[in-house]
Amino acid sequence: MKVLHLDSSILGNHSVSRELTQAVVDAYRNGGEQVDVIYRDLGTEPLPHISPDLLAPRGTPVEQMSDAQRRDNEISDLLIDELKTADVVVIGAPLYNFTVPSGLKAWIDRIAVAGKTFSYGANGPIGLVPNKKAVIVATAGGIHSQSPVTHMHDGYVKTVLNFVGVQDVEVVRAEGLNMGPELREKALEAARAQIAELTEPQTA
Repeated sequence: MKVLHLDSSILGNHSVSRELTQAVVDAYRNGGEQVDVIYRDLGTEPLPHISPDLLAPRGTPVEQMSDAQRRDNEISDLLIDELKTADVVVIGAPLYNFTVPSGLKAWIDRIAVAGKTFSYGANGPIGLVPNKKAVIVATAGGIHSQSPVTHMHDGYVKTVLNFVGVQDVEVVRAEGLNMGPELREKALEAARAQIAELTEPQTA
């Protein structure tokens, strides 16, 4: 099994989303199957955001690109290859100002590429990255799951994944983390229990 593990929190060892994404990966590792992990820290080692100069060459022959465009295109191709070859994608998505961190948005902008991860047909968009499972770890200091914020947070990530063809998406949510120790511990306990359940090996 190949796992693509993405963290996007900028809080380092103080991050709850990092703790929980690691718990997901560890649970898969402890399931008895050989697990190969590709890890990207989008929080402390963010990708360059796309710009007009770097977006322009998409679809342009490599030999017509500048050196900078060629290097940038290689980064995007590598990220898409990591996504396509993974069996499971584990994404840490803390809530920053009502949506995902900019580091995660930069990754999304680089993997959502027409002709590579999606295309358009007569009936609309077609995802080109099928047959994968994704686990979104959505964390928040407050409680927003019954508000429109959730659609801009984990709902956004799920929409992007569905758009490129990843239909099997689980959301592990831990919220209210800054609303006192009791709520925090309750949220973490529920998240850990959900992780144990969704990573449990399936039997016939």
